[in-house]
Amino acid sequence: MVSCLKMAEVDNDGEHKTSDKDDLQVLKELVDKLYHFRDHYFETHSVEDASRKQNDVVQEMNNVLMKLEEKEDLYKNSVQFLLLWGRCLNVAPQFSQAAEENLSRAVKLEPGLVEAWNTLGEQYWKKGDLTAAKTCFTGALQQSKNKVSLRNLSMVLRQLPPEGGGQEQGKRIMESVDLARQAVQLDVTDGTSWYILGNAYISLFFSSGQNPQMSQQALSAYSQAEKIDKASALNADLHFNRATLFQYEEMFSSALVGYSRAAALDPGWEEATEREKLLLKYLDQITALMENKGKVKARRLRNMLSSLSITALGPCASPQYRSPTGHTGSLELCTFTALKHGHNTGVAAMGKVVFSLATEGRMAFTFGMVDSEETCCVVMVYNTADGWGVLIGDTVVIPEPQVKRHSITHNDKSYNFRSIRVDSPLLLIVNGKRQALQTQTATSVSYKPHSE
Repeated sequence: MVSCLKMAEVDNDGEHKTSDKDDLQVLKELVDKLYHFRDHYFETHSVEDASRKQNDVVQEMNNVLMKLEEKEDLYKNSVQFLLLWGRCLNVAPQFSQAAEENLSRAVKLEPGLVEAWNTLGEQYWKKGDLTAAKTCFTGALQQSKNKVSLRNLSMVLRQLPPEGGGQEQGKRIMESVDLARQAVQLDVTDGTSWYILGNAYISLFFSSGQNPQMSQQALSAYSQAEKIDKASALNADLHFNRATLFQYEEMFSSALVGYSRAAALDPGWEEATEREKLLLKYLDQITALMENKGKVKARRLRNMLSSLSITALGPCASPQYRSPTGHTGSLELCTFTALKHGHNTGVAAMGKVVFSLATEGRMAFTFGMVDSEETCCVVMVYNTADGWGVLIGDTVVIPEPQVKRHSITHNDKSYNFRSIRVDSPLLLIVNGKRQALQTQTATSVSYKPHSE
């Protein structure tokens, strides 16, 4: 980065001319430019340069540090200088002891300096001391309501370890959403605030019964961030987090695009590449297993299907049966081919399990089953407790199945299949029996941005 520092000049008469700006103002501009360089990197570089970004930012940071070092003897006791030094080091993703020391001195000398509290909070955050980070952001808000403290506190609240059970954690997440909303209200043109609001809504979605409205709110917030802020549209975290939500919602094409985009924007981020590979592998597995009906031999399959009978409907055959949608009365047995796209009220699908996949790297316990017509369908069950599953040969009844059609193309691969989504194992009848309450647990999805 080219320095624009102006030193005192000596004219022909030997008199010192005063520079247009004082040193601290010039240094502040250099630090501000450093952050702009980092946050708007892809406005001046192509995505192909993504692998160089971190090194380029460090190089620019070192250039600014050299300018600061030149003035250290003059300003080492200046609060503004200490803040600038801390901010400069804070541009890097890792914790800096020197940044912590300079910023701590700054807030001791001037406790009302909001920017110093915010930057010190970010350093504690990088250090892994979330409690100290929370104290800093809360302290900054006591001085002045500002969007940086609000959104940082929103993120910290979601990352603090759970205390006092699920109810306390739920309150914390609600507070986190409220803080993110306040940050947006202070500046509706700030893409970062919209992005963090999207993250807060995802947390609320997974912690409060997976209300579809919360999922939609998250997607809307991410879209708004992209729309109003070019830097947010090129934020790898945003694409990764949204892809995670897309995958949970079984919008697999969008999920693959998101993971791929995140990996392109941050080539060193292995998890984004890994998620894309795992999802492709998952789609490969389920389509292959469906095609050959779990590799179950024809004779064995006929024997399995011969035991299918109306009695396996279990409680669904009772006139008193009440379905999750509120339908009362026995459900009519329906073949897979007769099921329509979307929700199928008043009917039940039944078949024999021919394959299953564990949940590693996936978000659902996935199994395939074959009905009386020997049609194979894949079933994705969400919110399953560890250890829950079905075995090959089990008879499974799905009341009022929710059918999805998938047509996915990604790079050189294509997938076309139908699936049934089941939001809880409690909705299933396995071998004539309802599932016990302990078979269900709320899904916890890792979406946390790697730079937070």
